[in-house]
Amino acid sequence: MHSLAKAWLVIAAAVVAALHVGKLPPALPALQADLGLTLVQSGFLLSMVQMAGMLTAILVGSLSDRLGLKRAMIAGMILLALASALGSRVHDAGALMVLRALEGMGFLWVALPAPALLRRLVPPERMARLLGVWSAYTPLGTALALLVGPLFIPWAGWSAWWDLFAALSALMVLWLYRALPPDAPSATPMPGIGRALAATLGRPGPWLVSSMFCVYSAQWLAMMGFLPSIYAEAGISGALLGVLTAAAAAANILGNVASGRLVHAGCSAHWLLWSGYAAMALGSAIAFSSATEGWPWLRYAGVLLFSSVGGLVPATLFSLAVRLAPSEQQIATSVGWVQQWSAMGQFFGPPLVAWVAVQAGGWQWTHGVMGSLCALGAVLAWATSRHLAHGRSP
Repeated sequence: MHSLAKAWLVIAAAVVAALHVGKLPPALPALQADLGLTLVQSGFLLSMVQMAGMLTAILVGSLSDRLGLKRAMIAGMILLALASALGSRVHDAGALMVLRALEGMGFLWVALPAPALLRRLVPPERMARLLGVWSAYTPLGTALALLVGPLFIPWAGWSAWWDLFAALSALMVLWLYRALPPDAPSATPMPGIGRALAATLGRPGPWLVSSMFCVYSAQWLAMMGFLPSIYAEAGISGALLGVLTAAAAAANILGNVASGRLVHAGCSAHWLLWSGYAAMALGSAIAFSSATEGWPWLRYAGVLLFSSVGGLVPATLFSLAVRLAPSEQQIATSVGWVQQWSAMGQFFGPPLVAWVAVQAGGWQWTHGVMGSLCALGAVLAWATSRHLAHGRSP
């Protein structure tokens, strides 16, 4: 198998892992009917998959550097398969939340080694573009789940939906084992975990990148996670519901891929970040403001603007995370810190938006939450540009 084909397999594995994140939103109406979930409980169920990342991502990243990137990715895929298979057999909200947390751990073990694996498999001149494609794994996996779920779940049920992703993960385990090269021993001694964490956390760059990812991910999962429920309340269901929500998630891929090309072409990172956050603020205002209440397609255009141009943010941040890693041996550790803050945003974002919606009696104040987060992201992007301009990063 050619090195570039192996790189695409790494990206495909990340997409399969992201399917487990995206499988819940289209199943929420069925789960609410079956388990009697409230809106706030649904928000925590959406975000529970991020619990492991919020608590342990940087440690998992550091451990994957030592375990071996291939072995770490396969271990994560096995955990995803087992947790999803067990989840299909429980009918208790608490047990399902625990298994979603385990799926979050499996997701980490798959996603965090990926940038370092890509760096080993492809020449440096292709790295920025491939990172742009790889950073789209979450919206692509989410879009596929949102597209198929509204058609599959009414026909087979949410339990079979969980079994489907367990089977896909098991097949990916076999493919990764056969196709990826064995983990080679490091040419230089690996630093201890404590030293690796201190080297990463002792620099301001990883903190800035991680904070910006937190404010981005909090908004994106809240928007995409509640879209099926919002449309269902508006009387939209079936194939149209799936197409609308999947297209909104898939639009994010455009920004991710464009960012990879623009970074490769030398475009300034802070301009890409400012553009992404500005589009998210404007898009959420169009989508949720009471001024657009009678214009459903204008609101949907706001969702597309939010997702597509907002996609400039994650790819740019992943590129910065790789660039600001203390060494090549600690790329997974640095990406783990970014993922930890991303998970924190995704954990608190949906429940916060749900709480605001309950207090306001509707979704009309959602754009206020998202606009505030975008303003914070813009300030952090400015601070990062100052940090880079003063040559304080490697």
